[in-house]
Amino acid sequence: MERFGIQNPILVSLLVLFLSFDCSSQNDDVYQGSGSDYERPLLALASAVDLLQSEEVEAIIIGGDSILETKLLAEIGEKARVPVISINSPISSSLSRYSHLIQVTHDSSSEAKGITAFIHGFDWNSVGLVYEDEDDWRDSMQQLVDHFYENGVGIQSKAGFAVSSTQEMVMDRLGKMKDLGTSVFVVHSSEVTATRLFPCAERLGMMGEGFAWILTSKSMSSFHGKEAMEGVVGFKTYIPMSKELQNFTLGLRSSLGNRDGFRLSISGVWAHDVAWALARSAEMVNASSTLLEAITECRFKGLSGDFQVKDNKFLSDKFEIVNLLESGERRIGFWNGNGSFSSRRHFNKLEETIIWPGGSAQTPGGRVLGESKRRKLRVLVTSSNRFPRLMKVETDSATNVTTAEGFCIEVFRAAISPFDYELEFIPWRNGSNYNRLAYALYSQKDKYDAAVGDITITANRSMYVDFTMPFTEMGLGTVAPKETNMWVFFHPLTRDLWITSAAFFVLTGFIVWLIEKPKNKDFQGSWSKQIGIIFWFGFSTLVYAHREKLQHNLSRFVVTVWVFAVLILTASYTATLTSMMTVQQIQFNSNEDSVGHLSGSLIAKMALTSPRFRPTNTKGLNTSIEYAQALLNNSVSFIVDELPYLKVLLVEHPGKFLMVKAQCNTNGFGFMFQKGHELVPLVSKGILNLRTSDKLIDMEKRWFENQLPYTADDTLNPITLFRFRGLFMITGVSFAFALLVLLILWLRDTWEDLMSSVNIFLSQRLVNFRILFARTIHPNPLADAAIGENAVQMAQRNNR
Repeated sequence: MERFGIQNPILVSLLVLFLSFDCSSQNDDVYQGSGSDYERPLLALASAVDLLQSEEVEAIIIGGDSILETKLLAEIGEKARVPVISINSPISSSLSRYSHLIQVTHDSSSEAKGITAFIHGFDWNSVGLVYEDEDDWRDSMQQLVDHFYENGVGIQSKAGFAVSSTQEMVMDRLGKMKDLGTSVFVVHSSEVTATRLFPCAERLGMMGEGFAWILTSKSMSSFHGKEAMEGVVGFKTYIPMSKELQNFTLGLRSSLGNRDGFRLSISGVWAHDVAWALARSAEMVNASSTLLEAITECRFKGLSGDFQVKDNKFLSDKFEIVNLLESGERRIGFWNGNGSFSSRRHFNKLEETIIWPGGSAQTPGGRVLGESKRRKLRVLVTSSNRFPRLMKVETDSATNVTTAEGFCIEVFRAAISPFDYELEFIPWRNGSNYNRLAYALYSQKDKYDAAVGDITITANRSMYVDFTMPFTEMGLGTVAPKETNMWVFFHPLTRDLWITSAAFFVLTGFIVWLIEKPKNKDFQGSWSKQIGIIFWFGFSTLVYAHREKLQHNLSRFVVTVWVFAVLILTASYTATLTSMMTVQQIQFNSNEDSVGHLSGSLIAKMALTSPRFRPTNTKGLNTSIEYAQALLNNSVSFIVDELPYLKVLLVEHPGKFLMVKAQCNTNGFGFMFQKGHELVPLVSKGILNLRTSDKLIDMEKRWFENQLPYTADDTLNPITLFRFRGLFMITGVSFAFALLVLLILWLRDTWEDLMSSVNIFLSQRLVNFRILFARTIHPNPLADAAIGENAVQMAQRNNR
């Protein structure tokens, strides 16, 4: 083993065991697997648990590309605190939580950039995606899709296949992609799927001139030059050839008996470097470090180049671009990790080096050209014409040609315009029951392809058809006539708050008068004048217009507290009144009001049965004109309907009505297609582009004139006394404190006089008692008079 450059026999056995799964011959048959997709991860898990229990395992190396196997062993490594090194496993965000997992694979982000740059280099605007619809492939595929979207590469069509997909399924999906005009394909699938894919593509004429096929590096790692793949371009993880790699490959081939067609896979090269990294790291481990830390700090030059782990990953970010021909693979260039192409010639001449499918040297144009390839799309259109701004359908009696216009049609045309379809409009003559419309589209696939109109996305309709993403606002709204009540200025405050506020105004004036009256001439005069001052001063604090000069600090304290309360009251009143005047309040009385709705609308009926409404009277209406008439003649108090219908009402009758936007409890309008139709994701993407580019807003302005006065809140409730109870509590306590202080000051100033008056009063009462007592005992009148006279004289002497 020394001639291979490996001294540790344990690492040699580990390496050979791993390579036995990765060294392959070009003459090998397609590997079908010895077990199910779940047996292999479970066997790997059982083996790892057995080794951890029976041996002192310091690290686990995983070979293969199963994300389930990687997760299971990473979980074991996390609990046992043992490094787990996964080779060629998919990069996934779900693996980032495992701190003891190290992934050795290619940089899928760099590859996505390279494939995107390759597509842009040939001026292709859109591609078709063919991918393996399995967990092990899904995350890396989504990363490629996201990068396409971010860099302006449209996804014209998609087809996902499983290992179990039959040849008929592959033929059907590829045929639909061809009918859509797709001619540039990016393939991200295993070899098992590819063995069915390319023969079917050849039978459909999709491996001839005018088509282009690009394989990802994950796909190329399992392909070994199959038939019907001539002209395919592939990205492969690049391992630079070196003397060490060449010697190692020759030695390993010799040890395996010089097998014909032997080649060392990229995973095998990585396995060698991982083994060396473990050996070096084991020597670096000491009491203050762990094996995991040593691996992340290990640096050396291996067979794959400079080996260095960053963020628990060793990623190869350089790719070679190969052209598959009958003679084998032909290298045509490189994609560097720094974001550039390199080749023997510049990329602008790369086109001249590629042999495309059919043996053509001419670059495919990106689409199947020719008017004969243009496909007709049979579209059912809602023809009730109840809201022409949304949908208006007319049929020429002479030519029997149906034309459609309106907001819904304009959005549909804009979303589908990149796909060059010929639209055939077929009017739906069976009224406004769109559940039946969805079922007709589902049950009559030979007559209709799609349906367009004011069709709400609902769960029951989605059982029969596929909806695009919504192109209108979601939710219900309520419209009512604008209120013209001349007493609207009373509405911001409730009646009990008005009464309480008025009482405190009078109380403030009374307390200030009580404090200031003894010494302040402004608060003296006749009783009528003083009563007027009490009311005038109290209410003048509302506008800070009192001119009476306050002389007592206690009255200044009372006025200061009350002015603070008045400031809060007036500010709240002004804000509420402004809201009520600018965004008129709609009051709901579900027990008395009559509610209008669109006749036959299941959405509106469902809303009216909710706990929020439950009106006793409902009335079905058909057009925006009927809406307006019913509101103006008070036959209904308000209208409940979906937002697009109410927008039409507001635009056609500006200044008369007001809409309150409800919660988003509906899904908006969408376009219906046959189940599984390829145009569903494409039209949804088109709607998304219209929305993000503000083109959808421009369409709404054109059809609805952007006159949509509505508030985001259901109602604006008046201010109640309960909400201001704290303010009045502070004011009342302040007033009570002022009266208490006033009482104390008055007692201090008049204490002596008060006590004298009390003494006189008590003396007089005592004299009267004595007289009464004497009369009771001595009924002689003369005696009574003498006693009385003596008592008076004694009281007078006491006063002196």
